Amino acid sequence: MHGHPGVLGGDDGAGAQRLDQAGRGVPEVSDGSGSQNDHGLSLAAVAHYDGQVLLTHPANDRVTDRWSALWAHRWVRLAGPVLVVLLAGVLRFWNLGHPGTLVFDETFYVKDAWSLFNNGYESTWPDGADALFAAGQSNIFGTAPSFVVHPPLGKWLIALGLAAFGADNPFAWRVVTALVGLLAVVLLMLIAQKLFGSVLLSTIAGFLLAIDGNAIVMSRVALLDNYVMFFSLLGFGAVLMDRDHHRARLGEWLNEKRDNEIEPTWGPALWWRPWVLAAGLAFGLACSVKWSGAYFLAAFGIYLVVVDALARRRAGLPFWASGAILKQGPVTFLLLVPVAVLTFLVSWTGWFLTRGGYYRDWADQAGQAWTGALAWVPHSLQSFWHYQSAAYGYHVGLVTPHPYQANPLTWLLMSRPTSMYYQGSSLGENGCGYATCSEAITGIANPLIWWAATAAILYLTYRLVRYREWRVGLILMGVVAGYLPWLMYLNRTVFQFYTIAFEPYLILGLTLVIGLLLKSGSGRAIVAVFLALATIVSAYYFPLWTGAQVPFAFWQAHIWLPSWR
Repeated sequence: MHGHPGVLGGDDGAGAQRLDQAGRGVPEVSDGSGSQNDHGLSLAAVAHYDGQVLLTHPANDRVTDRWSALWAHRWVRLAGPVLVVLLAGVLRFWNLGHPGTLVFDETFYVKDAWSLFNNGYESTWPDGADALFAAGQSNIFGTAPSFVVHPPLGKWLIALGLAAFGADNPFAWRVVTALVGLLAVVLLMLIAQKLFGSVLLSTIAGFLLAIDGNAIVMSRVALLDNYVMFFSLLGFGAVLMDRDHHRARLGEWLNEKRDNEIEPTWGPALWWRPWVLAAGLAFGLACSVKWSGAYFLAAFGIYLVVVDALARRRAGLPFWASGAILKQGPVTFLLLVPVAVLTFLVSWTGWFLTRGGYYRDWADQAGQAWTGALAWVPHSLQSFWHYQSAAYGYHVGLVTPHPYQANPLTWLLMSRPTSMYYQGSSLGENGCGYATCSEAITGIANPLIWWAATAAILYLTYRLVRYREWRVGLILMGVVAGYLPWLMYLNRTVFQFYTIAFEPYLILGLTLVIGLLLKSGSGRAIVAVFLALATIVSAYYFPLWTGAQVPFAFWQAHIWLPSWR
């Protein structure tokens, strides 16, 4: 049968076979893996097949021209991703130890990471600890517990750098965050390669993330959001990999039932889906950094059920919806959610194994322990639940005004980027060679990349409704998971840099549109000009992403909108 397009992945998947009415595999036009030819994407042509976008190597494209002949060499195509990784590494690690003071919320996470590493739980610090810590007095934390509202995994990872290079070293504060930012570029290219089947487009996707200011800044300051982004992207990749595996298993079941002359009804309950288990682990790791990782777990759990329903519909199962929801749905839940919950609990091992953590002995206090039907629950779990309830109450009630808070409605416009660090100097002060100097770390994304990606997402929303392409649906689901839940908290104190969690999907959406533009000569010229201008803009803004000392007038010239001050 022809694949019936459907919302959020309703059309045929890359790297799999379509199922005809009898359940037999029918080869796809493109396998989406990049192995269908030795040329990758020859300046990208796009073919429509069963309502989906398929990146193919078109027969009428002149592969004998000079560019395509050069691109046909495997070492040339591999050089692109390698150069992107090297560039991303330089932009993230160069002068990483500057500034030598704790910036923005590093004051919480770096010090918490160090006390967590030493005590097994986050503990309190004396007044004026930031200056003392930056001066090398890192072991001045106490033993009294500190009330922290984010899970510990991100701080454990930050602590690895402190343990390896010393807590008195500013490079150590940020090195693991920078490494995760670099790995995110690599991971995005691997996902783009699987998604589009093109080395060229995967290189472009990695390049855009490598040079974007939001991604650079969030890789150079020791905050938690880069880890949420990375682990969520891992989960996204696992969901993508499950698509092929799920379709193959469903085809095998149909063939088996046909051979036994059993009429399929609800269809199978597929238990062996290792990529769903991997997705649960990855999303659990994201939840173990910040609770917002749960949005990705929930969104892609729903996505898996919807995709399964549409696959059953295409396979001709008469009760495809009820089969997906009532038969496969509970199985998918058991494969996805328990491993995520277990991962979250394991991340709190230090809190469970020690006695000094905040609320650790809450249930042991007189009159606090649960009674009745829940009295059997261990006191440690009762205390843990109380702690999580208190942390949730803090999150939903956080309305403390901040000069750089940004309403989620404005995130896609980037109207209020976060100033992480600013220091002004006069002539001769701190090496300033001008009348006045500025050192700033400002989370301004590359404006061209950010606004182009926002426009691409709006276009892809239309395209999903019009053509129901599964790649578009999958990408938009990443944006939905990372962005839309924040619209429920318009009165909360939140910041523009939270957008790093869904920036990879903005980049993938922009890359897909670039693939569409590369169909034509004029589109290729537009893409070439855009990439060149984006590179120039990144070079222009790089000093403001890294705290470099510049003349005050130079800093002012980067304030394109009054709200960026």
